[in-house]
Amino acid sequence: MNLKRTMTEEGEPILKMSAQPARNEIILLLAEDDDGHADLIIECLSDTGVKNRIIRFRDGEEVMDFFTNGRPDHEGYQDGQAYLLLLDIRMPKLDGIQVLERVKQDHKLKTIPIIMLTTTDDPKEVGRCHELGCNNYVTKPVAFKSFVETLHHLGLFLLIIQVPTVNR
Repeated sequence: MNLKRTMTEEGEPILKMSAQPARNEIILLLAEDDDGHADLIIECLSDTGVKNRIIRFRDGEEVMDFFTNGRPDHEGYQDGQAYLLLLDIRMPKLDGIQVLERVKQDHKLKTIPIIMLTTTDDPKEVGRCHELGCNNYVTKPVAFKSFVETLHHLGLFLLIIQVPTVNR
């Protein structure tokens, strides 16, 4: 199933599951430097029914390059496309908080939903991320089984949320 953006009868944008890929399909951006975590996240989301395209970044600098210049292995950011960013905090070059801050300060990118997905559960850091504009904060449990369960719940959540398109 793919998530696609559509409208309710009242004209409100919503996401719906679709068996067919949609032109306005939401692209999931995954910023995770740990290969094992990234593979597990992708696998668990797929197992939950999320079949959207996922573009993975290994550090915060790659994320910002995607938004500004594109990347050699991907076509890069596109106006009118809906994105959702799953963002780890502890990453090389630019950490997740720096990426969050830059995206939310950019008047054209600030509507991109950002879900912090990290092992850090420090209340000060959670609060800081919310102050900077993250839409949700998910702690990756250390125990494997708990981590898988958390990712399963995240996948179900992604199937029902609303995501705006971004226009530059």
